[in-house]
Amino acid sequence: MRQGRDLVVDPQSHAGEVARFLNHVVRGPGRQDCWLWTGAIGSDGYGRFALRRGGWRQVGMVRPSRYALALALAGQPLPGEVRALHECDVTLCVRVVTEQELVAGVRPHVTAGTQRENMEQMVARGRGGGRPRLIARGAGLRARRERALALREAVRSGWDSAAVEEAMLGGQPRLW
Repeated sequence: MRQGRDLVVDPQSHAGEVARFLNHVVRGPGRQDCWLWTGAIGSDGYGRFALRRGGWRQVGMVRPSRYALALALAGQPLPGEVRALHECDVTLCVRVVTEQELVAGVRPHVTAGTQRENMEQMVARGRGGGRPRLIARGAGLRARRERALALREAVRSGWDSAAVEEAMLGGQPRLW
């Protein structure tokens, strides 16, 4: 489904699709950990999930983080203008934190927001764009995709904390 269209994920009527989605998610064991997408990854470093409804006919492609937001709504439509924002800055994260978890101190991961909020967040965190300074410090598309591929590989056989940390650092030395 293209951006701009409402997305409905009903846990009961789309049970097979939800199961297929969850088969591509590895949950970190820690209270604050991301839940990482292990399926297809696009050239921009974000995941891709094919919607198949009414049999095996593909009806669209969505980002897994958007699908996770819609799934959390339990059958209510996720409006087309709503974007999935990554508060954790991990492109493969699909963890939508519940109200109860937020109250208990779990930090937000994937949240609903507007395109404007997404752009403001990108600027505030120094992500994206084609400026040489950003590309040089590993914020370009190529670096983002490489990091996503490394993260996916780090959890392909289950959560490996050391491999996840190494993939997140992208070869940069730790300072502590």
